Amino acid sequence: MARKLIDISVSLQAGIASDPPRALPKITYLDHHATAPGIAEYFGIGVDQLPQGEYAAVERCDISTHNGTHLDAPYHYFSSMNHALKEGGEPSMRIDDVPLDWCFQPAVKLDFRRFEDGYVVTPGDVETELKRIGHQVRPLEIVVINTRAGTRYGEDDYVDAGCGMGKAATMWLLERGVRLVGTDGWSWDAPFSHTKRKLEQGGGAELIWEGHRAGREIGYSHLEKLHNLELLPSHGFQIVCFPVKIHRASAGWTRAVAIVED
Repeated sequence: MARKLIDISVSLQAGIASDPPRALPKITYLDHHATAPGIAEYFGIGVDQLPQGEYAAVERCDISTHNGTHLDAPYHYFSSMNHALKEGGEPSMRIDDVPLDWCFQPAVKLDFRRFEDGYVVTPGDVETELKRIGHQVRPLEIVVINTRAGTRYGEDDYVDAGCGMGKAATMWLLERGVRLVGTDGWSWDAPFSHTKRKLEQGGGAELIWEGHRAGREIGYSHLEKLHNLELLPSHGFQIVCFPVKIHRASAGWTRAVAIVED
């Protein structure tokens, strides 16, 4: 049986609208000639003694663990988790605690591209989409949502594009054993600009980051800034998304890949 690998990650890139201005990554590129003087000095030779006067290409990055395609740990959302499962809850897992078996599982894609920017997905929406594609969610299955934001990565409206998952919809998945989810949007939640507008119109603070806050009740992880989800079937594929192991961090970058069997 043939196997196809589909890259569902974005490139970590500076100079594009991948995040809010305050959170944009910075990358300094040092080419082979820029690093040559340093290594020549170390060895006590002239730069002209190096092949074509070159040494090593190196990049220096000023980034957060939430730039680029990354996997969030439960610790990102709240300091404690599993309050719905254990009296008083327990300390939230950090990225180096997230079970590896969460990160390599069969997956299902929910197509929510039809929803307007800022829409908050409900449990009913999830059930309707699962019925449409003829699939029943199973424990530990990875569930990704395809939103309009996937086509806007790097564009000025990216962080404001796409729908988001509400707390009730997220809990619906978690209560059925799902522990890892993902989105091609900037956030698992609806874009902040839309939530802010709702608060200005009288909405309560519980609307802020409501999908993320589901992790206080049942610990889970999610992928953000996925890409190419429109290339995936609705189900019948796997996702691999092991995070970089950063000590006690709230997230880790990942090269998320979908495996589709032809």
